[in-house]
Amino acid sequence: MAKLIRLRPLDAKKGHVIHRYTAFSTTFEEHKGWYRVSDDVAAYLATVNQVPNDEDTPLAFDVCTKEEAERIELAEKKRAEERARAAEPNVAAPRDATAIGSDLTTADLRDPGRRSRAAAPTGRRS
Repeated sequence: MAKLIRLRPLDAKKGHVIHRYTAFSTTFEEHKGWYRVSDDVAAYLATVNQVPNDEDTPLAFDVCTKEEAERIELAEKKRAEERARAAEPNVAAPRDATAIGSDLTTADLRDPGRRSRAAAPTGRRS
């Protein structure tokens, strides 16, 4: 029975850094998604790591059945929606400007004779 495989999505923080991989005269590309391969090819690709000859790096491929692939896709879609929802800004309703009262008058302005801090004389404090 054929298996589905794909290069794991790019994520440098998790160590997933491969964009494309060639094996058995087939080039697998991360952005193209799932590929149907024979069991022999799937068995080999299940052992491929992100960095050649380094067993400590994560595996490069997801190897699974069709049902498992659908479950993985659904979980990733839910995570993407949650991230998008978290990135939405919190929008507050604007205050009703008429509740404040009438328009501003010159009495509401600050005293023109009073100097601002920046215009205050500089010098040492005693």
